[in-house]
Amino acid sequence: MSFSIYVTGLMMGLSLIVAIGAQNAFILRQGLRNEHVFAVCLACALSDAALIVLGVTSLQQIARLLPWLDPLMRYGGAAFLAWYGAKSLYSALRSSAALSATEAKTASFQQTLATCLALTWLNPHVYLDTVVLLGTISTRYPGQQASFAAGAVTGSFLFFFFLGYGAAWLRPIFSKPSSWRMLETLVAFTMWVIAFKLLGGM
Repeated sequence: MSFSIYVTGLMMGLSLIVAIGAQNAFILRQGLRNEHVFAVCLACALSDAALIVLGVTSLQQIARLLPWLDPLMRYGGAAFLAWYGAKSLYSALRSSAALSATEAKTASFQQTLATCLALTWLNPHVYLDTVVLLGTISTRYPGQQASFAAGAVTGSFLFFFFLGYGAAWLRPIFSKPSSWRMLETLVAFTMWVIAFKLLGGM
């Protein structure tokens, strides 16, 4: 296993997952209320792991059958990441929003897990982030895709469990719009770096 490629997968996986979204807001809320935190974090992490492995393995096989698909994915992925970065930077410069947990009635374990899985598997962006983007980026490391995938999967586990169990600590920090602006700026530049690397791999 290549440690440097593992770290690359870890950082790219984290960069794609930290964006404010319904799934992260749900995990944060569960963490703040201390309800089914482990199950929610595990369900999200395992779902991400399955999709990352699918992307790393299936995209390679498909690319062999459809050689034009790889450059298409690279250009398409780079374009999306460039747009995503611009969107994040715009949010950092103009938005005053903050991620907050809303109070709600206690839900059962089954209801909570069902909501968690729906936010994960019914979100089209999760497929673009994990299967398409991470799968495409992994093709830049022939013979080392397992290291890249392991890093990305580790990033998912670290982020989801940190968000769920660190929610009480994170709440006063990310209740401030300035904190999210700094995060969005970091995400923007990270997305642009990844886009540049994708284009450089052509």
